[in-house]
Amino acid sequence: MTQDAHADARAKIGSWAHVLAVRDIDVSAKYFCQVLGFALDWADATDWRLVRRGGVRIMLGKCPTAVAASDTGPHSWFAYLEVDDVDKLHAEFVANEALILQPPTDRDYGMRELTIATPDGHRIVFGEDFAKR
Repeated sequence: MTQDAHADARAKIGSWAHVLAVRDIDVSAKYFCQVLGFALDWADATDWRLVRRGGVRIMLGKCPTAVAASDTGPHSWFAYLEVDDVDKLHAEFVANEALILQPPTDRDYGMRELTIATPDGHRIVFGEDFAKR
């Protein structure tokens, strides 16, 4: 069987979402919406909130006794999201008082990256490909 035929025989995987354990889903949902510009779905669910911006969806799960992501070292990294203008996004986040860990920085591998944190300490990197400027 060729690689293409093998791929056609597999089940298709559709859209996806990041899943984060957070201590307070309302605080986290508010941060994602008011600070990072996401829209809120599942506002009335008991133990979950879904936030979305563009094609990115993040499911926030209520875990009040979970270890804070900030206490997990490198395991707190959860997403690398490519953007079309990292400096514009940085300005938006600064204006909204986001938890900026590293402002836009040029990397040797051709990306300009911005790193932020969530209230629980999850880290997100937003990257812009130099070649696409």
